[in-house]
Amino acid sequence: MVKETKKNERTIKRKKTKKTSTRSNIKATSDEMLTYYKSMLLIRRFEEKAGQLYGMGMISGFCHLYIGQEAVVVGMQAAANNKLDTVITSYRDHGHMLASDMDPRGVMSELTGRSGGYS
Repeated sequence: MVKETKKNERTIKRKKTKKTSTRSNIKATSDEMLTYYKSMLLIRRFEEKAGQLYGMGMISGFCHLYIGQEAVVVGMQAAANNKLDTVITSYRDHGHMLASDMDPRGVMSELTGRSGGYS
């Protein structure tokens, strides 16, 4: 069966496919969801500040921001088993550091080349 929909004055024909669920059996509580949101918000605000500091010349070298990818690392950390799983990053890793509960001041110190950074 083909379903037709109009979008911007053109007709798009789509073949109906069987719907399959991609949800897992893992459920998050309201408190866990709030924790995930707060973590994503922390990462976003941190990255916005890092972008400002980079623009002001206070972060030298390159500064590849994690803006728009916060949910990826928060979800990955939520699903990870901290006793078994190891995460190795080499690019855009500020979000990973913050999602791993590292102190934001230490991460920012690392970026700005100050003492107290994680190096």
